[in-house]
Amino acid sequence: MDVDFVFKIAGIGIVVTVIGQILSRAGRDDIAMLATLSGLVVVLMMVVNMISSFFDTIRSLFAL
Repeated sequence: MDVDFVFKIAGIGIVVTVIGQILSRAGRDDIAMLATLSGLVVVLMMVVNMISSFFDTIRSLFAL
């Protein structure tokens, strides 16, 4: 796992948190929740792609 991957996830988390706080203070709690959920989906997709790559590596290692 690269350190860049961790920094990308942290960066997305910081941006989503700031956007969520700004929207919450503006009284747009529904859109703040959608922004938070979209950030979560983006991070989960990144993690799923990384896990898929890991399983492909394992499959090629054992020649399955």
